[in-house]
Amino acid sequence: MLGSGRSRHGLTTALTGFGLLLTGSALQLGTGAPAHAAVTHRILFDNAHAETAGNADWIISTSQPDPLGQNSSPSAEKDWTGALSSWGVALQKTGGYSLKTLPSGSSLAYGGTSATDLSKFDTLVLPEPNTLFTAAEKTAIMNFVKNGGGLFMISDHTGSDRNNDGEDAVEIFNDLMTNNSVDATDPFGFSVDSLSIGSDHPSAIADSSDPVLHGSFGTVGKSLIASGTTATLKPADNPGVKGLLYRTGYSGNTGAFFATSTFGSGRVAFWGDSSPVDDGTGQSGNTLYDGWNDPGANDAALALNATAWLAGAGAGGGGGGGGSTSCTAAQLLRDTGFESGGAWSATSGVITDSTGESPRSGAYYAWLDGNGTATTDTLSQPVTIPSGCSARLTVHLHVDTAETTATTAYDTLKVQVVGGSGTVLGTLATYSNLDAAAGYTERVFDLSGYAGQTVTLKFTGTEGSKYQTSFVVDDTALDVS
Repeated sequence: MLGSGRSRHGLTTALTGFGLLLTGSALQLGTGAPAHAAVTHRILFDNAHAETAGNADWIISTSQPDPLGQNSSPSAEKDWTGALSSWGVALQKTGGYSLKTLPSGSSLAYGGTSATDLSKFDTLVLPEPNTLFTAAEKTAIMNFVKNGGGLFMISDHTGSDRNNDGEDAVEIFNDLMTNNSVDATDPFGFSVDSLSIGSDHPSAIADSSDPVLHGSFGTVGKSLIASGTTATLKPADNPGVKGLLYRTGYSGNTGAFFATSTFGSGRVAFWGDSSPVDDGTGQSGNTLYDGWNDPGANDAALALNATAWLAGAGAGGGGGGGGSTSCTAAQLLRDTGFESGGAWSATSGVITDSTGESPRSGAYYAWLDGNGTATTDTLSQPVTIPSGCSARLTVHLHVDTAETTATTAYDTLKVQVVGGSGTVLGTLATYSNLDAAAGYTERVFDLSGYAGQTVTLKFTGTEGSKYQTSFVVDDTALDVS
């Protein structure tokens, strides 16, 4: 529909509570689906941006791209050589991870055929890069995350220019987030502070449900700063950003030493210092510091839990257990095509059989906004994602608009995951009048990081006061396997 207003009619949805659990009888179970073995999570560690310059040795092994070339069955940190070898060996020993390194002299790419192309990995680890990413590399990184990849950004203090090229990790990460061709408008909801903090043991927030702080590799109470920095959070730009550990005396949006966020279908983690992942061992001639085993911190658990979360293993995934997990294939959403009523909570009139728009299938669909007035419409459904499962949300979305601009997002639709207290756990995507197109487009999101939790899937449409934009949703599904 194109125009300045509309009248919605049809089915009015009965509201259901946000805290409602889906019981086993509500699941639409697949037939004859076998339990699956632990998923192999594919992790790429970057060594193409001077990660071994000066005293740095931020590699998991000297054998690159494949660390197994140095030792195919490592059991101790020195079985591989590098200041990150403890991290790599711990993941390798679980049996649930495939690890590779992007060697020096290579470039980050996405969508190609090389063995180290980002399309072949679930998570990219950037352990204190010391050279700027090229424009093509920044496009590759951002698209990788937007399409479901995990990004682990490990910074260091301002002035940590180990190769004396004029750039340090603080500047390099801020350049990535503010100077790329995909989304340079504070896409992750934080910026890295230009600070050099000598020493501290930042404390974790009280959140027993957070899979990074309370994951399968252990519980995190503190981390370590040994010359590092923090981040300033900007939830107005990305409500999915969350501070997990804070510099002593700080909280809220300032002094976040470890933070997580989302972008598109992907996840992001930030750590303000490289010392916590340094295991004190590496190549000859480097001066290293053993933060991995710091007795006053839980840095190993923090690094490993975060890796599991970024890779989609989540709190109950295959990352930490070292064995198999079982998951019965199922489709978890009720009333996926809005034909029955009662399963979804919605603003009055959103679920409709109006002829003003067209369903993708059946007679009913969800129509958010489209009034040409300052309105906010919502659509939501609670769901429990079983532990040990991979989860994929599929939504078919049609957007049409009367807005004439080609550059300004006046009207938006946010797709979010909300916790039991109403806290936004993650923003999967934000669409706008700029996404208008004929017909429905399939949108797919990875929700594996929420395995073991009861969450609410929420769509929020916000419209300006002049020209209409309609966000039309139909044929949804949340498949686990």
